[in-house]
Amino acid sequence: MMKIRKYCWLSLVCVFLITTTTLFGCSSPEANSTPDNSNSSITQTSQPASSGSVNMDNYKPRLDGTAVVEMIIKGKPVTIEIDGNAAPITAGNFVDLVGRGFYNGLTFHRVVKEPQPFVAQGGDPQGRGTGGFVDPETKQSRYVPLEILLKDEKEPIYGQAIGQQATARTPIVALPHKRGAIAMARSQQPNSASSQFYFALSDINFLDGDYAVFGYVTEGMEVIDTLKQGDKIDSAKVVSGAENLKK
Repeated sequence: MMKIRKYCWLSLVCVFLITTTTLFGCSSPEANSTPDNSNSSITQTSQPASSGSVNMDNYKPRLDGTAVVEMIIKGKPVTIEIDGNAAPITAGNFVDLVGRGFYNGLTFHRVVKEPQPFVAQGGDPQGRGTGGFVDPETKQSRYVPLEILLKDEKEPIYGQAIGQQATARTPIVALPHKRGAIAMARSQQPNSASSQFYFALSDINFLDGDYAVFGYVTEGMEVIDTLKQGDKIDSAKVVSGAENLKK
């Protein structure tokens, strides 16, 4: 019986890894979560700049330091500490969108809890996993480059997956996918994240190095645990650290 259970668990992990390659891949501004088949994936479906074409000099918005965001979900507060020290561009994009009121009223279009807790994904203005942020002034989609900081390193690696999608190994990163992590969803191309994000419902470290974590839930994880597909973000606001956002 123990051998059978072990085999089933390993098979589940293999399926998990294969599906994340297609869902958490990178392609365009809309992190497209396919709520129909594979339970273990996060996707996106538009086309951003290709890897290596992003100029990181003076990239804005960026968060130089930390910030705290409070989301009200189902009438209850969720506190998220955003880490701009380890992920300045990813964190800056999220804090900027929160400040714009972009997430107010958006739904969690994909929540995966079976066969084990995986992610709760939201942030799509279209509510289908196919939308991202379009700047109202420029009318252009905003894409965020994949940003991964390895532990004990000073500068992040940009524009390339360095985890199991690329190397079949899990790197030791500064911001791992532990339970309560918040990270950016993307499609097949590394520089395709836009506005869609996901909460890790359990430790899912096999995603480390392939998707950009930028903070952690510090209070209210019990609210996240109750999420169902279609639940809404009532509101989101920056409660501290707004002065660290550079536009």
